[in-house]
Amino acid sequence: MSTRLNQAQPYALALFRAVVGLLFACHGAASLFGVLGGAMGGGTIPAGTWPGWYAAVIQLVGGSLVVLGLGTRFAALISSGSMAYAYFKVHQPEALFPLENGGEPSAVYCWAFLLIVFTGPGALALDRLFTSRTAAKGDQDRAPEPSTPVAA
Repeated sequence: MSTRLNQAQPYALALFRAVVGLLFACHGAASLFGVLGGAMGGGTIPAGTWPGWYAAVIQLVGGSLVVLGLGTRFAALISSGSMAYAYFKVHQPEALFPLENGGEPSAVYCWAFLLIVFTGPGALALDRLFTSRTAAKGDQDRAPEPSTPVAA
């Protein structure tokens, strides 16, 4: 049974990555474009407003990259950092625990993206497509190693 679970692990990671990235991107789209219910209060965040507009851009772009599995670890690291910032600057000053200060989503996204940084994108990621192409190209570009003559 554990062998089957181990074989399914890259696909489970890919599904986790895609779901977390999609939900995160939806937050950004809602804040920037007013879709899916819009930002808090139903509107959009004015362009350039610190920190909300920048956070929304990170959510939309970072979430989209994570969904696609493109630049996954870097996008997840930036996304995790933005959620850590949101938690400690916006939520934590209100109360100590996430349940008290409304910071549960920020904390969960922060840790979920940090997990993706360390586990990688899993299967079905564009990162893997470019990595395999680069590796294959690197193998073709290498000169064959000279053979060493064998002393008789």
